[in-house]
Order: sequence, then C-alpha cells, then structure tokens
Amino acid sequence: MSRLERRPEPSRSMMLASPLIAAVAMLVTGSVLFFFLGQEPLNAFYVYFIKPWTTLYGVGELLLKATPLILCGVGLAIGFRANVANIGADGQLTVGAIAAGAVALYFDEVQAWWVLPLMLLAGALGGMLWAAIPALLRTRFNTSEILVSLMLVYVAYHLLSYLVHGPMRDPAGFNFPQSKMFSDSATLPLLVEGLRLNAAFILSLVAALAAWFFCKHTFAGYRMQVSGMAPAAALYAGFSEPRNVWLAFMVSGALSGIAGVGEVAGPLGQMQPSVSAGYGFAAIIVAYVGRLHPLGVVLSALLMSLLYIGGETAQIELQVPSAITGMFQGLLLFYLLAADLFIHYRFKPRKRHLPVTAGETA
Repeated sequence: MSRLERRPEPSRSMMLASPLIAAVAMLVTGSVLFFFLGQEPLNAFYVYFIKPWTTLYGVGELLLKATPLILCGVGLAIGFRANVANIGADGQLTVGAIAAGAVALYFDEVQAWWVLPLMLLAGALGGMLWAAIPALLRTRFNTSEILVSLMLVYVAYHLLSYLVHGPMRDPAGFNFPQSKMFSDSATLPLLVEGLRLNAAFILSLVAALAAWFFCKHTFAGYRMQVSGMAPAAALYAGFSEPRNVWLAFMVSGALSGIAGVGEVAGPLGQMQPSVSAGYGFAAIIVAYVGRLHPLGVVLSALLMSLLYIGGETAQIELQVPSAITGMFQGLLLFYLLAADLFIHYRFKPRKRHLPVTAGETA
C-alpha cells in the first residue's frame, strides 16, 4: 500500500510545464479516439488544429472566439487566486448581455457615439449585479459560492428565454424568439473588413494587461494572492476575507458582463435565446491552464478557441460528433489536474509494522 505525500514547493518551471504536459496527453488521447472513429489521426489533427490557422477568416474566427474566453478567464483567475470559486461566469455574461441589449433596444432610434459606451457600462453593471448575489450570500450567511453562482447561471438562461419570447421579441420577426437587429450605433466596430473580429478583442487584451498590473503591482492584488496561498497568514495580517470575496466577484462579474456585450453587440447583433456557447464554463479551464496568470489566460484562451473552431471544422469535414469539442476540453482539464497532482504530491509506500511476539520482547 502507498499514500500521497506532499512534495516541497514545486518550482516555477514545473508549474509552467504542467499545461504543456496536459496538452500533449490530450493530443495522444485524441489520436486514439480519432482512430476508433475511423479517421486517420494525422489528417484529423490537421483538420482540427492546423487548418483553422491557414486562412485569414479562420484566424479572425479564432480571435473572435477567444475574446469572451479571455474576458471571463481573466476575471475568474483573479478570484481563484484568492480561493473565491466563482462558477457562474456564464450567468453573469448572460445578464450583462441582457442589460446591454435593453439599452440598445431602448435607444434604437438614436444614432450617437455614446450608445455603445453606455451598453458596455450597462453590461458590466449587469454582470456585477448578478455576481453580487453569491458574494452577499457568502459573506453574510457563509453559503457556498460554488452552488449559488452555478444555480444562478440557469436562472439567467431562463430570464433571457423569457425576454426574447416576450418583452424583447421583435414584433416584425414572424414570432421568432429574438429581438430586432441592433442599430449601427449599438454594434462594435470591426477590426478588419470582411471578418467578424471586432473591437471587443482589443478590450479583452486591455483587460488582461490591467489584471496583470493589478495582480503584480497593487496591494489589493497582493492581499488576494496571500489570502489564496496562506489563509491563516492573511487572517493574522488582518486581511479582510469579505473584502476579497466582494472584489473577486465584482471584477469577474464586470468582465463577464462585458463579454456578454461583445457577443450581442458583435457577431450576434441582436438578442437570441442563447448568447453564449458555454464560454463562462470553458473559461474555468482557461483560467487553470493559464496558471491563473492574466497573460497566461490569453494563451490558454487561444488554445480553447482552437478547440471550438477545430471541433466545428472536424464536424463538417470529418463527420465526427459535435461532442468532440467538449471531450477535448474535458481531457485538457483532466490531464491538467492529474499533472498538478503529481507535481504537488508523490506516492510513498506505507511502512509495514510486523507484530511483536512475546519471545522478541523478552
């Protein structure tokens, strides 16, 4: 028999190598899966991981998909660094989209430059409002923020469904559950003509840089990191846990809400029954693969975006199931957690204690 024994503090190189190990293990497992699906592994990998990069349109789609992943992932990473487990980023994204859509529809006839900034502000406030619910319940009643934030995701889904089937539905839309298309003043400008990539991608990079500065060069960022790494030391130093919880949820909610604005004011251009392809949940994997570092989140978001785009391409060209994307995401997280387990712990054989006989004691 053996038991797990914690290793000394792992080196930085080992921590950075863990996502690479997980990615390689994911690829090896994927090759086996493609083989059993009747696909030639090398050709399948080319279609899945290389082909999306070969055209300008494909690169634009990759960056477009990475945008909400970066925004949500950066916000979640800040909270995870302080041991604040916000699992409800997808709900905060949805409510942010609802708030921004309400502004866009209310000022539908207005063609002014301030409509879009007002939508961004409304989206951030909407996400913060939704994130404030688990923060309040955690700090006042010590409830589990994991369960509360997760359940609120589905409340947000149903709220969006009610609105697009009712108050926000386009009267001239032949009874389809969607709003009217937003005006030009309520849509994000495109970065490259002919592509769907818009200014939200620039906002995501700015958010990542701002988060890096916050974590690296501010006392609040240092306080949150200490609270996550050594809660007892943080308590002894007088760092307020409720303040960390509120800050983590407010930052994450605001960034997730802005991600929702990027969807409805970007590629969608209207309110629909679904405004997220599960970006808030995928951002949890993005945050951990990026080692909870804002700049690492950008790289891991690009990888996760490639899994989305590659899955769609493989589904069309190879006729593989659409669930292949979720499978690769799950494999990546599974192998990352496994690699982290062996980085932080090792198996140590248990010592066998033989019974002592009466003759031996004499």
